[in-house]
Amino acid sequence: MMTKELKRPEVLAPAGTLEKLKTAISYGADAVYIGGNAYGLRSRAGNFTYEEMAEGVAFAKAHNAKVYVAANMVTHEFDAKGAGEFFCELRDIGISAVIVSDPALIEICITEAPGLPVHLSTQSSATNFETLEFWKNEGLERVVLGREVSMAEVKAIRENTDIEIEAFIHGAMCISYSGRCTLSNHMSHRDANRGGCSQSCRWKYDLFEMNLDKERQSLIDAGEVEEPFSMSAVDMSMIEHIPDLVQNGVDSLKIEGRMKSIHYVSTVSNVYKKAVDSYMEDPENYVCKQEWIDELWKVAQRELATGFYYGVPSDEEQLFGKRRKIPVFKFIGEVLSYDEETKIATIRQRNHFRINDDIEFYGPGFTHSHQIITEMWNELDEPIEKAPNAMMIVKMPVENPVKPGDMIRKRK
Repeated sequence: MMTKELKRPEVLAPAGTLEKLKTAISYGADAVYIGGNAYGLRSRAGNFTYEEMAEGVAFAKAHNAKVYVAANMVTHEFDAKGAGEFFCELRDIGISAVIVSDPALIEICITEAPGLPVHLSTQSSATNFETLEFWKNEGLERVVLGREVSMAEVKAIRENTDIEIEAFIHGAMCISYSGRCTLSNHMSHRDANRGGCSQSCRWKYDLFEMNLDKERQSLIDAGEVEEPFSMSAVDMSMIEHIPDLVQNGVDSLKIEGRMKSIHYVSTVSNVYKKAVDSYMEDPENYVCKQEWIDELWKVAQRELATGFYYGVPSDEEQLFGKRRKIPVFKFIGEVLSYDEETKIATIRQRNHFRINDDIEFYGPGFTHSHQIITEMWNELDEPIEKAPNAMMIVKMPVENPVKPGDMIRKRK
């Protein structure tokens, strides 16, 4: 039996683009995972070219962070052609590890690109320590657990193996078993296991009562339900359970969302970094702060729950129909520069805002400030009432100092 050791886990954030990579690391992520130009499961996530990977790795190394590449698609015949060259390129660029599910790709990576660590993807549904031991003996350094694993199972796994454990702690939950879904294939002819998931489980559906001796009846038309059905799960959030994750030996806390915005990536990375740091500084007196929970709700798109960690999800953790309206904030801009003498901030617009809007600035390290917009100027220093154009440059007085890279949002 392995001795349980309390050590600081890494906060692992998604990065669908180079901008998101830099944002995640700037906001506290210890590592990011990206998609390459082959073998990934997010064909629409802005996958990285080799040049972008090299720039991302250089940025990460300058901030003591790591970059992993997801290559976790289900490969068919002929898909693996060129995989060896692909993995060698990743190794030479300086990628810290590759995340793979297909045994053939794993074998190719180990034999043809020695020196590039391999992590087993959650797509492989690893849910017990014997499986982890098998992959350890095959030469893998880390296993991403299936989302279906309970906290008790995490504890048992750690007690029986010393391979690194990575676990999802925030973001979307697949309605299928560790992403093995064919609903998208049927509904939209897009293969979810080859990078094309259309999230068919989140579409709106009608439900019909099929009595054999009667004409089928829509429950919506009959007034028996208030709105269309979906068959998706609520999102995961483990912010209130950092002690359990650390004490049970999880090495990497993984945030889902390579297709999410820089608003999402910055906010969630910021919160979990703060929570982990706070716990590791003083485990005995650690308390999950309400402000961290509130912060995550600002970027939440669905209800939040703990997934399978503390039991099989109930009906309350499935989005079958009507859902509670959650507070949503709109990401409106980012700070490019700030003049401390004039207290003027230069901002790149990301969404519409105007004079008299109540806005919030936030930055790395959980810094926040609020203010009402009283006046604004465009790039030519002409007074303006609103900022309607995407990516336009805006200047405004900001009383509390802000920094380049700070984000701005307002309530919708």
